[in-house]
Amino acid sequence: MSTIRQVNRLRRYAPVVLANVFVASGTVHLVRPQAFAGIMPRAIPGRHHKSLIYLSGLAELACAFGLFRRTQWAAPASVAVLGAVFPANVQMALDAGSGRNPGAGDRPAVAWGRLPLQIPMIWAALQARPER
Repeated sequence: MSTIRQVNRLRRYAPVVLANVFVASGTVHLVRPQAFAGIMPRAIPGRHHKSLIYLSGLAELACAFGLFRRTQWAAPASVAVLGAVFPANVQMALDAGSGRNPGAGDRPAVAWGRLPLQIPMIWAALQARPER
C-alpha cells in the first residue's frame, strides 16, 4: 500500500478511534466519577470537582457522537474538550509517585507519558472536519 493511501486511511479512521476513546472515558466519568477526583487540579475548589467530572464526561460523549457523524462542530469541540481536561492530566503527572492516584496513574512513566498523547488526539479530532 502506498504511503499516501496509508495516510488517507489513517485520517479516515483516526476520528473513529478518538470517538471510541471518548465513549470509554466519558462513560467512566459518569459511572465512576471518583476515579477522576484525584487528578482534579487543586486550583479548582473541591465543591466543583464532581460537577466538572460529570460535565467533562457528558462533553466527551457528545464529542464522540459528533466525531462518529463527522459533524461540523465535532473537531473544534473535541479540541476544546482535550484542552479543558489537560490541566487534570498535568496534575496527575505532577502527583505521580505520591500515592494520590490509585493504580497505574501513580506511576510517573504512565502519568507523564499521557501528556504528549494529547497531540495525536488533537490531530485525530481535526481529521473529523467534513470534506469541503
